[in-house]
Amino acid sequence: MAISRFPVPERADLPEDIAARLAAVEAKSGFVPNVFLALAHRPAEWRAFFAYHDALMDTESAMLTKADRELIVVATSAANGCLYCVVAHGAIARIRAGNPRIADQVAIDWRKAEITAAQRAMLDVATRLGRDPVSVEPHHLESLRAHGFSEDDIWDIGSIVSFFAMSNRLVHLAGVPPNDEFYLLGRLPKA
Repeated sequence: MAISRFPVPERADLPEDIAARLAAVEAKSGFVPNVFLALAHRPAEWRAFFAYHDALMDTESAMLTKADRELIVVATSAANGCLYCVVAHGAIARIRAGNPRIADQVAIDWRKAEITAAQRAMLDVATRLGRDPVSVEPHHLESLRAHGFSEDDIWDIGSIVSFFAMSNRLVHLAGVPPNDEFYLLGRLPKA
């Protein structure tokens, strides 16, 4: 199965920095996520994309954990119908949350998921911003503050939603399928 409707460069032909990042990801996970390869035909954009991705997703605060960040991606990507991001980030969410059910619950109906009141408020604002941005009002942000989210956390919630709106659309445009490996990750506890 093709991983993109656009050219996918051979790994041997990639710029050194991109090839090194792919090798590091592969060493850690055992495979290279299709999106890494599908976006590699535009190296400058690849670098900018993954730099912003990492700035948003590889940090956490007392209130906005790495698992929460993944749940935002799952909920908003589900609303956008992005199979790749739901499956890929669902796997990461399961692992980071230590809950094999959480990603499926959030993707189908986050309102009924096994999440805290703060996470519910977070996903309410995230999905609202993702599907109807003009409906986000000051009282929605006040709800986040009331649940203990800082100004930086609130900015990050909005930035994650916005970044993955772009990511979802690029994946739709290119027709990138999820890697088979993602479907099983985080479903069973490690032995």
